[in-house]
Amino acid sequence: MSEITELTKLLYVEDETDIRVVAEIALAQIAGFTVKTCASGNEGLGSLEDFRPQLILLDVMMPGMDGPQVLKKIQELPEFCDTPVVFITAKAQVEEIEKLKTLGAIDVITKPFNPMTLGDEIKTIWQRHYDDSK
Repeated sequence: MSEITELTKLLYVEDETDIRVVAEIALAQIAGFTVKTCASGNEGLGSLEDFRPQLILLDVMMPGMDGPQVLKKIQELPEFCDTPVVFITAKAQVEEIEKLKTLGAIDVITKPFNPMTLGDEIKTIWQRHYDDSK
């Protein structure tokens, strides 16, 4: 049984500036993560190699390339295909959440999220992901 790696590096892809700023403050200053935020799917994909996140947070609805399309591209990259992905979306219906999980996301966080508890929520998802993969 391997020891769970501590989660320290997150990539968050979100097209809305205000949400990106709030999330970055919540995740970096409140939760203590090293966070890189990107405004588009292409920007997020372009930063994978240099940033090397342990977990990727994806907005679902974005112009150009949406979250599910970004996830598909990540899954095609041998070096990053096993990187856990969590969707963050305002579409919180059970069917939508299940659909996103069948695409390969380990979990779904609903908007609006609570900035004070977002980091803990992500840590819980990370822990559960490792517990489930044993």
